[in-house]
Amino acid sequence: MRAERRGDLIARKRQRRLAVGPDATFYFENWDTMWWQIQEMLRIEKGGEEQIADELAAYAPLVPNGHELVATLMFEIDDPVRRDRVLTGLGYVEDTIAIELDGERVAAIPELQDGVERTSPDGKTSSVHFLHFPFNDEQIARFRDPAVRAVLAIGHDNYAHMAVLPAAMREELAADFD
Repeated sequence: MRAERRGDLIARKRQRRLAVGPDATFYFENWDTMWWQIQEMLRIEKGGEEQIADELAAYAPLVPNGHELVATLMFEIDDPVRRDRVLTGLGYVEDTIAIELDGERVAAIPELQDGVERTSPDGKTSSVHFLHFPFNDEQIARFRDPAVRAVLAIGHDNYAHMAVLPAAMREELAADFD
């Protein structure tokens, strides 16, 4: 059963993944992706019943609430020297991210996992960020309208990149508003 569910989820996750620039990848989460993540953590860590509450507490906030999109942002840089250099220059990058709908910004709100700030006191950012994009009803309607251009943008001085959300991705993500 695991192999079949994994295959189905991998296919869906392809429609929920977007590269922005050379190093940043956004993975848009939903109930299914978080359910799978919890199952995998339980399988790998073998913590039993005691582990379930902790995993639910960690991942439940990343399930969209019906009026938001939720994404995990990962800076994926294999070379440790380059990764350290890039991340050191990206302090508070999470405050510069938005989805733009024909110019109207839906700013990302960082999820503080266990209250932990994602930028260290020396200005180095984490390679992983959890982001909420809260939409109002009008913005949801605009997101669903294929005539409205939707762009995911990072506006940091040291990493200014954007990517248009493809139609298939928008259709997949629109289900998160239900």
